[in-house]
Amino acid sequence: MDKPRILLVEDNPDDVELTLRVFRNHHVANEVVVARDGVEALELLHGQSPGHLPSLVLLDLKLPRVDGLEVLRRIRSNPATARLPVVILTTSLEERDIIASYDLGANSYVQKPVGFEAFAEAIRYLGLYWLVLNVPPAG
Repeated sequence: MDKPRILLVEDNPDDVELTLRVFRNHHVANEVVVARDGVEALELLHGQSPGHLPSLVLLDLKLPRVDGLEVLRRIRSNPATARLPVVILTTSLEERDIIASYDLGANSYVQKPVGFEAFAEAIRYLGLYWLVLNVPPAG
């Protein structure tokens, strides 16, 4: 069986590089596919057969073209992607973003820590939980 893939939906190149570096440094061997905006994320998700979907989506909210909440809404409205674990990974701690994310079916909401070490720990724990400990639904 293939290793679970991660879809990282992030428009900030520094956050992309930092996330990829943390995964490498912690020996996360899973393939990470990066979408730089909401349109690209939706094209990647909806162009895949069910057996090739990522096992985890790390989704920023503040994205160009289509924002993260709309991406989440479309993920949940499509039967092929409705059960994908989606973790909101964003700088926003606004209550309306948190509520909207959970109302739309986010599995988790994580504010991006500002410092490198705190960010690295958050990414490491996310990978450990969602790729090792979590039991996803079959099929």
